[in-house]
Amino acid sequence: MKYLTTTLSLLAITASLALAQNTSATPPQGKRPCPGKAFKKWDTNADGALSLEEFKARPKAQQHPAKAEEVFKKMDSDNDGKVTLAEFVAHRPSARPPGARGKAGRAGKAGKRGGSTASTPSA
Repeated sequence: MKYLTTTLSLLAITASLALAQNTSATPPQGKRPCPGKAFKKWDTNADGALSLEEFKARPKAQQHPAKAEEVFKKMDSDNDGKVTLAEFVAHRPSARPPGARGKAGRAGKAGKRGGSTASTPSA
């Protein structure tokens, strides 16, 4: 009985430690890493700006290089061929005003789809 209790205790401790150390390098679903950290990671030559080559070296950009180049050009607001941290942060969705992109931007149009009953003839 003592052996069984000891074994179960060790098993419980081991499982607890394994779960405690199970931290992922990627952020939880729906959360994005700090823009400064991501920027520094991608700025491989540490010059304080992302070149098109550095931006396209990201894994996601390698999957869609044409889209990456398009996004880079949108972020490069002064068209100097590099993206500064300020340009990078300004382009992130959280920095945009509500309704500027995505479903929130379509919400106003969705309300108009139903139409108004004032313009329909009454029976």
